[in-house]
Amino acid sequence: MEDIMSMVNSEVFGVWFLIGAALVFWMQAGFAMVEAGFTRAKNTGNIIMKNLMDFCIGTCVFVPLGFGLLFGESLGGFIGRPSLSIFADYHNFDWSNFVFNLVFCATTATIVSGAMAERTRFISYCVYSAVISALIYPIEAHWIWGGGWLSSLGFHDFAGSCAIHMVGGISALIGAKMLGPRIGKFVRGKDGKITRVNAFPGHNLAIGALGVFILWLGWYGFNGAACTSVEQLGSVFLTTTVAPAVATVVTMIFTWVKYGKPDVSMSLNASLAGLVAITAPCDVTDAFGAIIIGAVAGLLVVFGVWFLDEKLRIDDPVGAVAVHMMNGIWGTIAVGLFATTSAPGNDSLTGLFYGGGVKLLGIQLLGFASVALWTALTITLAYSVIKKIFGLRVTEEEEITGLDATEHGLASAYSGFSIMDVSNTLVVSENENTDLGTHDYADASNAQKNAAVKVVSEAPLAPEFDSGMHKVSIICKLSRFDALKRALNDLGVTGMTMTQVMGCGIQKGSGERYRGVEVDATLLPKIKVEVIVSKIPVDKVIETVKRVLYTGHIGDGKIFIYNVSRVVKVRTGEEDYNALQDVE
Repeated sequence: MEDIMSMVNSEVFGVWFLIGAALVFWMQAGFAMVEAGFTRAKNTGNIIMKNLMDFCIGTCVFVPLGFGLLFGESLGGFIGRPSLSIFADYHNFDWSNFVFNLVFCATTATIVSGAMAERTRFISYCVYSAVISALIYPIEAHWIWGGGWLSSLGFHDFAGSCAIHMVGGISALIGAKMLGPRIGKFVRGKDGKITRVNAFPGHNLAIGALGVFILWLGWYGFNGAACTSVEQLGSVFLTTTVAPAVATVVTMIFTWVKYGKPDVSMSLNASLAGLVAITAPCDVTDAFGAIIIGAVAGLLVVFGVWFLDEKLRIDDPVGAVAVHMMNGIWGTIAVGLFATTSAPGNDSLTGLFYGGGVKLLGIQLLGFASVALWTALTITLAYSVIKKIFGLRVTEEEEITGLDATEHGLASAYSGFSIMDVSNTLVVSENENTDLGTHDYADASNAQKNAAVKVVSEAPLAPEFDSGMHKVSIICKLSRFDALKRALNDLGVTGMTMTQVMGCGIQKGSGERYRGVEVDATLLPKIKVEVIVSKIPVDKVIETVKRVLYTGHIGDGKIFIYNVSRVVKVRTGEEDYNALQDVE
């Protein structure tokens, strides 16, 4: 009877192992939703594509190379021997183990996407994804799970706080640093020092929250799939529930006290931070340990986001570094502090706070430092080579326009919906007949400048009606708005109104395609910027605007000059005009 029950138990947990793998695969959807929701609408298609290709490219390289490096015969405890047994001996191949580790590998790769979002070249991201899935992750994971040198020392990382989340987080940190911040994230003063950090709110918090719930569900497979008894599985489910819940509550209270309101997006990040932190010790800690681990994670994620923005000046759009790197490190160390033999299935590991001394803590610190060093060196080399060959970052205009349009020819991921986004535009390609031959404003003749940026001005008023105030209305491409705003601010114009407009002109719309079919674009997106000036000479404003908008093409922009007195007179009527002047 015992043999029969043992066989049934083995079969049941074999099925659960694969169900767990499916849950981990489903986490790709969660990562995609979190990243898309926490960033701007103009990049949604690009983000979905990256998260899709993380898994697909990862599969293509994990089949011939990655799996062998991870689970092949260990060569000196450092690397597995590459093998093509998946083709040569498929009948005896370990199919379940392959699928399970493949989905874990894809998770490592996708963590980086969020920190490098909205400004990374798609081809460069694809190459990175292949490198981390084929080489970087399988080798360090071999040290921990494949019979390598760390496992022989007694290093413990049950489900990947170190091997997956910390590795992905370090890769995200280095990638975001090498890329630089998104345009407008950090504001610099005249001395070149950063004076302010700008927030870029995510365009769809509901999708972001859905992603967090999907990830939390998937995490029960992430942490629980390798369990071998009902008791162990139940304990892992408990710790995997308690830690993120406590982390979320701690973050909610902390942000409520610090900022006056409970922060929604930060609380969502905290749920993920608690899950990351409990991933390594989930099978060896108890409820008390899970509470402490979660509480620290809730504080650590808030500190991490602040530290990157205010001290390191690294732009991480979704908080991936704070969630995965910092809490991956914390979870790895927590094993050495909170491991207890009261946890089902743990008969040997005891942490410092449960009377086990510092030995296990020392091993965990060694493992963290070794994997971190390996990751930092290899990912920096990979990014440097990719940057040299392909370039890492898109152009300024591509970034402002949005990666959906510039990288994928997708007008919008929300076609049919009305979404106001200051950077969500179609691509505009220049008509070859509009080229003026000179692309540098300093070298252009007056005729070329006037052809590129046309100025239309009202006739001057009689002196008795001229208030000296003028309204300047500027029509231009959205990609020039940031430069235009900065130039006007430098001139002394501190107030302006910006609206999105559509129109037809000499330029032609680009031929975006959806499912291979060209999308007809008859109206082109533009912006209208309006300012009122009095003390600043109008001619100076016109010259500044023309210099900023000029690219050497007819239709770079238009400037309309209105006399404010005339506008007031038309809108108020003759009888009200004199009274208005008396008030002024």
